[in-house]
Amino acid sequence: MNVLIIGSGGREHALAWKSAQDNSVQHVFVCPGNAGTHLENKISNISVNSKDFEAIENFCVREDIGLVIIGPEQPLVMGLADYLQNKGINTFGPSKSAAQLEGSKTFSKDFFVKYNIPTAGYKSFEDFNIALNHLEEIKYPTVVKADGLAAGKGVIICKNKDQAIEALNSIFKDKTFGSAGNKVVIEDFLEGEEASFIAVVSKDKIIPLATSQDHKAVGDGDVGLNTGGMGAYSPAPIVNEEIHQKILDKVMFPTMQGLIEEGSPYLGFLYAGLMIKDGEIKVLEFNCRFGDPETQPILLRLNSSLVELCMAAINNNLDSYSIEWTQKHSCGVVIASEGYPETYKSNKEININENKNQDAKLFHAGTKYENEKIITAGGRVFCATALGNDLKEAQENAYNLVQKVEFEGAFHRKDIGFKGIK
Repeated sequence: MNVLIIGSGGREHALAWKSAQDNSVQHVFVCPGNAGTHLENKISNISVNSKDFEAIENFCVREDIGLVIIGPEQPLVMGLADYLQNKGINTFGPSKSAAQLEGSKTFSKDFFVKYNIPTAGYKSFEDFNIALNHLEEIKYPTVVKADGLAAGKGVIICKNKDQAIEALNSIFKDKTFGSAGNKVVIEDFLEGEEASFIAVVSKDKIIPLATSQDHKAVGDGDVGLNTGGMGAYSPAPIVNEEIHQKILDKVMFPTMQGLIEEGSPYLGFLYAGLMIKDGEIKVLEFNCRFGDPETQPILLRLNSSLVELCMAAINNNLDSYSIEWTQKHSCGVVIASEGYPETYKSNKEININENKNQDAKLFHAGTKYENEKIITAGGRVFCATALGNDLKEAQENAYNLVQKVEFEGAFHRKDIGFKGIK
């Protein structure tokens, strides 16, 4: 079969790389892909606009695509999965209505309350002045969120009222996050340790994937602006067996059942971002796709076929499918462009020294291939990912890989994985 991956980031490079390992897969196409997917065996980039649903459909028919995996959130929220599924094309990704869990923070918070899913207290606002008045009534720190899609960067933690006013001005008036900030959610600040719980879901069936922990802040020690993610490791020790079961019982199962009751049964990767403290869990957010950078270390540990897993979900056979993982740990470190997550420069030439470690993989994100050179084309440029017999070894292997990449303005966090090692 031929497979089509939608997207251009590190997640999509990992999805394409893993799909290409399947013996049943003849070729993997990526729309639009990056330099990493361009250079892989059995993988080709295609220059089709991911917003042009009809062009994607025509490509699928022409190339006899047996499976489409949609990587990023934007095409899902726009309804690409519905469109392709209605055309009889096997597509792994939730419907437009189910993707509202990520597409609107107000929708997701209201959904949590309706189905008794534990989360932080909140209020939603479309009016700047009403939101401003609310700041007089709350405790600090607080969290101000743009309602819509903001590439993981629309969350601002405010230590005091002045910072909260600044956040409201940034979102409502300066339009820092564009139309994603037409509505704002202000919610209680939660303390604890974050973890990512990602599963493959098909209606009322679920297969949890390996646990992981992301690092959202741009700076060491979790300081600075929120990003799309600066690194991740798997498994996450914070998610023990008891917590794992609690997440299934209190978060995942009620969400799956709630979506069925809403007439939007779920198909795809379902990602709960969680805060864990003293054995209790609360949902920070839901994402309707595989996380980035969690995808990279998780897929490095997956021994099973990604394609078979997706097809089992599409065919509603998840309950008869078993998934296998390596016992090794994995760690991924994001290499970013100077200035990210704010303004940064692109088109910097990249030098990559040969990587001879079979347990390490350099996944491309914001890169492109021009005139036989790899150049930067985004804020997050790579995710240097590696396996190890324990997390410390995986971390060492990942940072050794980081040292093999050079471009002007490159930076990375130096503490990815230490939470898990401690």
